[in-house]
Amino acid sequence: MSDITLRRALKALPVLAALSALPALAQQHAHTHGRMTLDVAVDEKTLTLEIESPLDGFLGFERAPRTDAERKRVSDMVARLNAAQQLFVPDPAAECTLATVTMESAALGLGEPKKDGEHAKAHDHDDKKRPDGKKGHAEDEHADIDVDIVFNCAKATQARFIDVKLFDAFKRIRAIDAQIATPQGQFKRSLRPDAARLNLVR
Repeated sequence: MSDITLRRALKALPVLAALSALPALAQQHAHTHGRMTLDVAVDEKTLTLEIESPLDGFLGFERAPRTDAERKRVSDMVARLNAAQQLFVPDPAAECTLATVTMESAALGLGEPKKDGEHAKAHDHDDKKRPDGKKGHAEDEHADIDVDIVFNCAKATQARFIDVKLFDAFKRIRAIDAQIATPQGQFKRSLRPDAARLNLVR
């Protein structure tokens, strides 16, 4: 990790700590098809977005791709998420530019496995039995993807909204449960295709 990245991470700690203190975050997010969670932290110079979603919402399946068509679907998803500035458009008043996008999905081989057994968030897939009775990945296993997006902003705290374009890009996503932490406090929002602007003020 570079010194600049480390400094940014340390600056974001107070807001991220406040976000993690939200009661709903103390529990594991439920795996519900068509629904994803979005955690947003607003700091002085950054907007940090953390997505947790069933893979089904992005791909229509929740396993490693098996065909060329499925591999192309994964490749298209990764390309779209890497262009996060087209999926999340912060209030121009904040003067934000996309800094980083990182993705993690064990089923797709994206990212590094989490430490301390968090690699399969709440799904315990190493203990699941396949139809043949052996341990391993079951066909009906629920697989997620985690996406972390960071925008660097000249005036992050002046952002009053983020326009969310995920519903247009990924038609299987029907609802987003958002939790926002700003220097002014923490609160929740619910988004749907016909109400996709995420307000960052109470």
